[in-house]
Amino acid sequence: MSQPKIFVLDTNVLLHDPQAIFKFDEHSVVIPIYVIEEVDQFKKELSERGRNARSLTRTLDTLRERMGRSLQEGVELDEGGRLQVFVPEEPELWRKRDNRAMDHAIMGTALSLRDAHPERQVVFVTMDSNLRIRADALGVRAENYEGGRLHVSELYSGIVTIETKKELVDVLGKRDPVDAKSVDPPSGIHPNAFVVLRDRNHARHTALGRYDAQEEKVVPLRVNRDGAWGVRPRNLEQYFALDALLNPDVHLVTLVGKAGTGKTLLAVAAGLQTVLEEGTFARLVVSRPIFPLGRDVGYLPGTLEEKLNPWMQPIFDNLEYIFTSARRRMMDHRDYHELVASGTLQIEPLTYIRGRSLPNQYLIVDEAQNLTPHEVKTVITRAGQNTKIVLTGDPDQIDNPYVDSASNGLTIVAERFRTEKIGAHVTLVKGERSELAERATQLL
Repeated sequence: MSQPKIFVLDTNVLLHDPQAIFKFDEHSVVIPIYVIEEVDQFKKELSERGRNARSLTRTLDTLRERMGRSLQEGVELDEGGRLQVFVPEEPELWRKRDNRAMDHAIMGTALSLRDAHPERQVVFVTMDSNLRIRADALGVRAENYEGGRLHVSELYSGIVTIETKKELVDVLGKRDPVDAKSVDPPSGIHPNAFVVLRDRNHARHTALGRYDAQEEKVVPLRVNRDGAWGVRPRNLEQYFALDALLNPDVHLVTLVGKAGTGKTLLAVAAGLQTVLEEGTFARLVVSRPIFPLGRDVGYLPGTLEEKLNPWMQPIFDNLEYIFTSARRRMMDHRDYHELVASGTLQIEPLTYIRGRSLPNQYLIVDEAQNLTPHEVKTVITRAGQNTKIVLTGDPDQIDNPYVDSASNGLTIVAERFRTEKIGAHVTLVKGERSELAERATQLL
C-alpha cells in the first residue's frame, strides 16, 4: 500500500477556499507558518478574501482546541487525513537560500519536507502559475488547486441531441409533447435540458423541445416566431435561451457565451415581456458588478445615477435597441426612461445588494463571470417569493483578479444547478452582433 502524500498549501489556496484543508482525503496537509502570517494580513479586509481569512483562522483555532494540542504536532482530520502547521527548525535556512519573500519561504517548506521524507511524495499546491514553474525547476512536484473549479471545456451546455424515428419528430414539430421514454434519452439527462429531436434517416429533419423531468416528456418550446418584446431568436441556442427566460417554472437561468451571442439582449427582452405584457413579475431589475475601479462608485463625480452611467451603458444600449426596433409594440411607453421613472425598471450595481430581499422581481445580473461563488450565493439568496434570477456572462472575459474561468461564480452555479428542476442553463455559441464582431472574436 502506497504512503499517503504530503500536500503543502500556499496562501492563495486557503484565501480562495478556507475549507481546502479538508479536501485531500487520507493524505497529509501541511500549512507553513508563513502562510498563517500572510493570512493574518488580510483578516480585516471587508471583502471575500478577508472573510475567507477569518474563516480559516476560526477553523484552525477550533481544530486546535478540539484536539487539545498544538497544530505543530499535527491533528487528525475527520476525513482521514492529517493537518500540521510546519515551523522550520532552522530559521537560517531561508537566509542561506536567499529567500526573503514569503513565497520563497513557503516553497522552501516543500523542499524541506521533500528532503525529510524521501519515502513520501510531496506536492506543493499553489494557484500561482509562476510559483509552480519555480517549484518544478527545483524538483518539487507542483499542482494547481482544483477544488471547486470547473473548466469551461467541461461546462454543461444544456443541450442534447437525440436521434429517433420520423413520427416522433413530427409530433414535437406539431407542438405536441412526446413521451421521453419513447425517444430513448441519454442516461442522466438533466431537468430542463433542451432537446433537438433529429430524424435518424434525415439529419435536417428536426424539432426543438425541452425535457420536463416531472412529466418525463419532451415538451415544445414556448417561444414563437415573434420572440420576446420584438426580439426574435436567430439561432438554435437563442431559441432555447428564450424558452428558459420566459418559463415561469424556471427560477434560475444561467447564460454563458462569448461577446455578441445575445445573452444580455435576450434576458432584457424576456424581462420586459414577463413584467410589462404578462404581468408575471412586478419589477425588472438589471444589475452588474462594477469593475475595474473596485466595488465602490465614489471615484466618479456627480450623483449616484451619473456615477453609474459609464458602467451601466451596455444595459442602456440594449434597452435603446429594443425600444427602437420594437416601438410598434410599445404604444404605452415611448422609451425606457419612463419605466425607470415609474420604478418598473431598475438599473443598479450589485454593491449594496447584501441584506436586501427581492420578492416578485425579474433580476438580471450581467457580467456574472466577475463574481466569486460566494458573491453569487449572496445574490441568489436575496430572492424572495416569485422572483426569477438570470445570470449572464463570458468566462473568457474576466476582470476580477481573484477569480478565473474555472473558479468564477457563473460557471460554478451553472454546474451546481444543472440537476435542479428550478434551474436551466444554455451555452450560446454563435455570435449575432455583426459579421465584423463575429470575425474579430474568432481571429483576434
